[in-house]
Amino acid sequence: MTVLRSYVSGAWTEPADDGRPVLDAVTGEEVARVSSAGIDLPAALAYGRSTGGPALRELTFHQRAALLKSLGLMLREHRPELYALSARAGATLGDAKFDVDGGIGVLLSYASKARRELPNDTILAEGAVEPLGQAWTFVGQHILTPLHGVAVQINAFNFPVWGPLEKFAPAFIAGVPSLVKPATQTAYLTARLVELVVASGLLPEGSLQLVCGGIGGLFDHLGEQDLVSFTGSAATARQLRSHPVIVERSVRFNAEADSLNCSVLGPEAGPGTPEFDLYVRQLVAEMTVKAGQKCTAIRRALVPAALAGQVAEAARDRLAEVVVGNPAEEGVRMGALAGLEQREEVRRAVKALLSAGRIVSGDPDHVDVVGASAERGAFMAPLLLRADDPGRAEPHQVEAFGPVSTIIGYRDIDPVTDVIDLAARGRGSLAGSIVTADASFARDVILGLAPWHGRLLVLDREDGAESTGHGSPLPTLVHGGPGRAGGGEEMGGIRGVLHHMQRTAVQASPRVLSAVTRRWIPGAERRTGGGHPFRKPLADLRIGDTVVAGPRPVTLADIEHFAEFTGDTFYAHMDEDAARANPFFDGRVAHGYLIVSFAAGLFVQPDPGPVLANYGLENLRFLTPVYPGDELTVTLTCKQIIPREDAGHGEVRWDADVTNQDGTSVATYDVLTLVAKEWPPG
Repeated sequence: MTVLRSYVSGAWTEPADDGRPVLDAVTGEEVARVSSAGIDLPAALAYGRSTGGPALRELTFHQRAALLKSLGLMLREHRPELYALSARAGATLGDAKFDVDGGIGVLLSYASKARRELPNDTILAEGAVEPLGQAWTFVGQHILTPLHGVAVQINAFNFPVWGPLEKFAPAFIAGVPSLVKPATQTAYLTARLVELVVASGLLPEGSLQLVCGGIGGLFDHLGEQDLVSFTGSAATARQLRSHPVIVERSVRFNAEADSLNCSVLGPEAGPGTPEFDLYVRQLVAEMTVKAGQKCTAIRRALVPAALAGQVAEAARDRLAEVVVGNPAEEGVRMGALAGLEQREEVRRAVKALLSAGRIVSGDPDHVDVVGASAERGAFMAPLLLRADDPGRAEPHQVEAFGPVSTIIGYRDIDPVTDVIDLAARGRGSLAGSIVTADASFARDVILGLAPWHGRLLVLDREDGAESTGHGSPLPTLVHGGPGRAGGGEEMGGIRGVLHHMQRTAVQASPRVLSAVTRRWIPGAERRTGGGHPFRKPLADLRIGDTVVAGPRPVTLADIEHFAEFTGDTFYAHMDEDAARANPFFDGRVAHGYLIVSFAAGLFVQPDPGPVLANYGLENLRFLTPVYPGDELTVTLTCKQIIPREDAGHGEVRWDADVTNQDGTSVATYDVLTLVAKEWPPG
């Protein structure tokens, strides 16, 4: 007998009793026992706050990203072991890869996005600097800093690897420690995952803790800086969200709950079209991958009423090819549900659904099983139902969390309105899909469904080969949904990171705000001494280092030469009368890109040096027309320095302000360069 340990307060801890048995979903044999009896949960929270939080907050976003990448690469080496454990939860190899590889992919994706989209700093400056006075001596900006609490993450049984990692990754990048509570049915898989992570020694101590079993009175000890992310039933989410401490202390609570997701077949997508085939394949895949135990799986197949019979027949033919059984057996395409209790819950839900429809494929009480016992294992045949009355409540309110989907016909008279009405009866979903080649129909349905869905996929012959499918959460996009689906977003690129941070408006002088954000802002000090900033490596360069260059006159010959050389003969540059007729100009004007080119010629230091490359411009704006005879001066200021952790260079953002002879800005933009850390290179 193996009793799962919890990892809390820096140590693996045995529970105080023998716990609850967890059975192999395929064989019915005992896999482990699970209990949190005797685990000091308040101490675990305190340890995360006092040890994990400070250690993470000392690291920059890029340093945390590097650790997350190393963790993902380490876990890749242990995939076969995790696949094997997944089989005990009824998962086929394909199911296991969906879970394990998907979870590892989340780590690597967040590591990449953090390095590309966040600064190599411990805080994030958000949005533009807001002038709060006319003279730019009083300004404001939002900054985001990590919350000083613990992210308590309560996971569902269906994704014991992906589920914890999709919550852990954004919290870790944000600098917030995690306390993971897996579902009991598959806790042994999450426990092994955490064992691998802890043994690697990659993460700062206290940044990840694990509690196997119940969490008892944990919520009583949550504080204002803590967060809770929950995946599970809507009923449990409501209960947890209404906990007095959650309410009293405004603890951030995110839920991913029940979701009666729909997939819509376009009215033009009849048999013989690529979209019809895509629809049927997707429907069957969503019913059988993970034995339908996905919060994003298709529960309601919304199809034109005239095509309902043909969809049912085509899906029935494909379902007949699905072999159910022991995942270890060759040819098995669908394994068991997570446990016998889960199978009984699905059967009860199916019974409720049958009060409003009929079965067109499968038998809830019988299934032919390959390589295992249908009595001891939690096996179930994939069930396709058809609603007799699309308006009945049951198909839109009862979720059978297994290999079950219901075909619902919509009317041809006003298909868009009917589809939107039927989809909305689910009262909020995580994911929906529209399978159609009609872009107009897709747009109308998307606009109608969007308020009720966290994610919508449009599938057609153009994207079908590359699409990740209806039910695949992507770490770069929002995962979560409104209403019944939980009302939150627990991940979705940098949005998921920001969920774990506090947004604060800082009002100060430009000098102080620049010191806080480590970005030069207008009104802050500029330093023009000490040589050309392009001669300074990162080791010597400072925020505010500036070069002022010019003036450079702009002549009519310059404008005409630039037009001939580039081919840009737009009338405002070449035709005096036409330019004067333009409401914005008083005559022929210089090309905007001529202004940028002249500015570069003024500020560039041409000799080999620490500036290695210019890789772009951002925020370019042309503010005032430049006429022949005007003189240009450029002021280039070091605005932001972002060292790269694993390279001999970093990124430098420069503020460029091009002015005319009157001191009026004619163009402003950011110049992006790669600059060596040392020069000459060591």
